[in-house]
Amino acid sequence: RALWQSNIGNSQQAVFSPAVTRDSVYAAASDGAITRLDADSGKQLWRISAGERLTGGVGADAGLVAVGSGKGEVLAFDTNGTALWKAQVTSEVLAAPQVADDVVVVRSADGRIFGLDAKDGKRKWYYQRATPALTVRSPAGVSISAGVVYAGFAGGKLVAINLSNGAVRWEATVALPRGTTELERVTDVIGLPVIGGREVCAVAYQGRIGCFDLAGGQALWGRGMSSTSGLALDARYAYVSDDKGAVHALDRSSGTSLWRQDKLSLRNLSAPLALRGEIVVADIQGYVHFLARDSGAFVGRVATDGSPVSTNPVMLPNGGFLIQTRNGGLYAFSTQ
Repeated sequence: RALWQSNIGNSQQAVFSPAVTRDSVYAAASDGAITRLDADSGKQLWRISAGERLTGGVGADAGLVAVGSGKGEVLAFDTNGTALWKAQVTSEVLAAPQVADDVVVVRSADGRIFGLDAKDGKRKWYYQRATPALTVRSPAGVSISAGVVYAGFAGGKLVAINLSNGAVRWEATVALPRGTTELERVTDVIGLPVIGGREVCAVAYQGRIGCFDLAGGQALWGRGMSSTSGLALDARYAYVSDDKGAVHALDRSSGTSLWRQDKLSLRNLSAPLALRGEIVVADIQGYVHFLARDSGAFVGRVATDGSPVSTNPVMLPNGGFLIQTRNGGLYAFSTQ
């Protein structure tokens, strides 16, 4: 059932994802509009203009809101919408910045990751690595947990970076490039790494899904898979939307296939979102599909505004979730 909906503004060709804090939702549009909404009711609390065309979604914590522009600018605001600072990185910002422990972590389109001081935007550290000649242009961001930044890279690599100083904790291989041409050898970790319990999992385009030990990066299991959107975890399963439009459920401890739902072929699916009893995926026509957690059978479908959903569903504190469409619709749903 629909909880509420709002219009945020058009995303154009960029991928905008909302940020959720304890009681608020922050969302942005390509024209620079940033909106704060009440998470429970969807009531608009404020709406401001960043003064720049934006190219990535919103990152937020209890005290700071951050967005990125096509000029490589990172703009920070307080939770009242007052501008705090502006910082420059080396290339356009396609992914939502992440805010944690007084650090704003920003990934630029050239593959660099920057740790900025949340107080003034000054650079604390940055990380870069060599990239292959051909990569997939994607809004691949980072995931942060317990003081560690996890990021996937072109060439099938997954890296764990210390949040406070940018030091590399470990590096692991999700997938190895194969083939004779540059196009065949594209093996980029595109979706966000997902942390669950003592492991982190990631999936690569034309590669594999793999899960690794959080502490040292040791491989736990891997399975051939290709995805351009990503995966989700719950207590028992890993769920993946592959690049052909099939949704897979794998045993989280071994990678064994449990079910496959292939009736959404070529619909450019989002990464799955695992709810209590259902799995949620959204598609290029703006539909949100609900699959049974244990079998993959369809249990429901709702429409949004008919425009593509190019970002992943985002969980709300009350157990519901958010969908943001390219035309600017922001929808809150619940299965309760």
